[in-house]
Amino acid sequence: MASTNATTTYHSGRVDLPARSPGIGWLAVVSVMLGIFSIVTTEILPIGLLTKIGSSFAISDGVAGLMMTMPGILAAISAPVITVATAHIDRRLMLCVFMLMLAGANFLAAAAPDYWLVLVSRVIVGVVIGGFWSIGAGLAQRLVPAASVGRATSVIFSAVPLGSVLGVPAGTFIGDLAGWRTAFVVMGALTVGVLVMLLLVMPPLPPNQRTRLSVLRGMCKSVNTRFALLLTFLVVLAHFGTYTYLTPFLEQVTDASSQLITGFLLVYGAAGIVGNFLGGAVVTRYPRAAFGLAAGMIAAVTLLLPVLGRWQIGAVALLIVWGVAYGAVPVSSQTWFTKATPHAPEAASVLFTASFQATISLGALAGGVIVDRTSPSAVMTLGGLAAALVVVAAWAHFARRLTWPDNA
Repeated sequence: MASTNATTTYHSGRVDLPARSPGIGWLAVVSVMLGIFSIVTTEILPIGLLTKIGSSFAISDGVAGLMMTMPGILAAISAPVITVATAHIDRRLMLCVFMLMLAGANFLAAAAPDYWLVLVSRVIVGVVIGGFWSIGAGLAQRLVPAASVGRATSVIFSAVPLGSVLGVPAGTFIGDLAGWRTAFVVMGALTVGVLVMLLLVMPPLPPNQRTRLSVLRGMCKSVNTRFALLLTFLVVLAHFGTYTYLTPFLEQVTDASSQLITGFLLVYGAAGIVGNFLGGAVVTRYPRAAFGLAAGMIAAVTLLLPVLGRWQIGAVALLIVWGVAYGAVPVSSQTWFTKATPHAPEAASVLFTASFQATISLGALAGGVIVDRTSPSAVMTLGGLAAALVVVAAWAHFARRLTWPDNA
């Protein structure tokens, strides 16, 4: 319930915002969303600039794909380590520190004279992903009234498709006009703006429940948590093993120009926004169906791309389906983890972040090895087979008719 005085008080782990500023909670939610938007955009920005960055350093597409592998590895490690190590520190302060680090990483990438410095910047990005995501993904319940938590969570997670619909196409467009380094400079400036907003609108968030390693170990004993880990691993492996190398595919197979690729990515991202909110609306009541349907759509798209993606109309149609499907994945995965551990939302976010990011790095790495030895079309086919395994696993889970235990 809202506080009746002009100070900020704390009850049951939630922040009761000042009565004189009823909208401040939603501004804080938006600031978290913009922080995640900056992180997501920075993380996947190299996808649209992959060939340009590779050419400037005279490296292959597979080696350039390490820019996607490095953040995922570090995020998977830093998510539990940083969250546990900083459990006693105000969460607002940690969010601001992470935004400062992200801005520095973008500026370092823009100025890097050698590729190894670009990879160093990506290591920093990985640390930021692990820390900010683990803290920020579960903050909705501390910022808005209980009745608005679901809507606020959807707003926060809308940053994921927004990073695709706005961030990556805009970064690709800037890279075409002024070079890939300028795209990272702009991203750094945007991150500084988000830092300022966090300082202005985010209320103090002293830790109300410390996340311990024992809690994370306990989560993994739950059947539903282990199944969520399996589904997350397979679907993210399939997605990022293929999506990381979408630009080379569109260039080599679809024969699309840089400007057209930017438009394709924009269409994909717009579809992702639709998928995010559709997934959020469905997954609470039908978690198995939401995950299985999204995986099935990703499998169909990536298996069909080598065939229908030779034509531009076929490629764009499949990208629309792909965008809707993947847009539902992050919110579906986070929901599964949260349902499995309703008493420890930050711990659920830690496990979600660690598993998600570890699989992003593995998918990008596996795709890079395959694309350097075969072709972008082979990457799409293998990714489709991995996504198909999710459908099989979800159906097997449905057949066993497992439900969410009250104390999972």
